[in-house]
Amino acid sequence: MTKIILFNKPYGVICQFSPNPPHPTLKEYIQLAGVYPAGRLDTDSEGLLILTNDGKLQALISEPKHKKYKTYWVQVEGIPSEAQLAQLRAGVDLGDFISAPARVRLIAEPQNLWERTPPIRERKNIPTSWLELAICEGKNRQVRRMTARVGLPTLRLIRAAIGGVKLADLTPGKWCEISSAEFMQQFN
Repeated sequence: MTKIILFNKPYGVICQFSPNPPHPTLKEYIQLAGVYPAGRLDTDSEGLLILTNDGKLQALISEPKHKKYKTYWVQVEGIPSEAQLAQLRAGVDLGDFISAPARVRLIAEPQNLWERTPPIRERKNIPTSWLELAICEGKNRQVRRMTARVGLPTLRLIRAAIGGVKLADLTPGKWCEISSAEFMQQFN
């Protein structure tokens, strides 16, 4: 039977089950055998992680060829100009590859946002802004590299959705199981 777990990964947690001191791992939050992450989030990123025991589903979620957008809430240093947003929308040359165009817009701080431990660094003279940014790739630290390249360093990164599956009201460290039918209805 297919198992699908939605998990709100806290900051500082490594996306693996095997021990990796000094960081906590998924095993400290999810005590289910046989489920594995469909994609990863960096240790210093937060938000939606989908775990499953179905290899085909795992590939559908994580492989870029399926063009499923991952949506992030990105707190950046500074106030984005229209030119910076246009660069993200056009694709950004990151040296080793050019990113596919991102869907990006300026947003208000997300509602029901939890405190992060430790808190982000704040500078008194530099404001921060929030972006909603969606990409269908997912290379190592891609969102952070994209925003930095256009002059908007990422301070906080939260994955809010994968396809149509949303983080919703899951608080950090909590998970829920959903049925395959419910998942596919939301995902597509």
